[in-house]
Amino acid sequence: MSTLRITLRAGERIFVNGAVMRVDRKTHLEFMNDVTFLLESHVMQPEDANTPLRQLYFIVQLMLIDPAGAKDARAAFSRTYPALLAAFSSSEIRSGIQDVVDLVERERNFEALKRLRALIPSEDAVLNSETMRVPSIDAIARPAVAMGAR
Repeated sequence: MSTLRITLRAGERIFVNGAVMRVDRKTHLEFMNDVTFLLESHVMQPEDANTPLRQLYFIVQLMLIDPAGAKDARAAFSRTYPALLAAFSSSEIRSGIQDVVDLVERERNFEALKRLRALIPSEDAVLNSETMRVPSIDAIARPAVAMGAR
């Protein structure tokens, strides 16, 4: 059995087996057995779940934070990931989603969140490149003007 040691700053929160804990001063926690936890810095707020992978992250996060609602979150995950696999053409993102599915099926939700966090920059790059390919309305609406010819 391995020990996991975590350091928290004053006022920081940690979610442990569905309970929210806040420390009043810098402290160290040692988990002596298997525990489901999520650090506050890794918690995504609902308003930040504004892209497909961030939404999937939020669903997996719910499985960790709210064990009582994990069954509903798992059902939402099962409905969501096939659409994401169909929507992305990036082999890196598709492979990452498959990894996440495998981790969730093995109930390794914390590792699934880590994998999703690693994919989000790639998703951002894909979404930004797609919006960059769209020409501006001015370029479409403004007719070309020939100069110097009479």
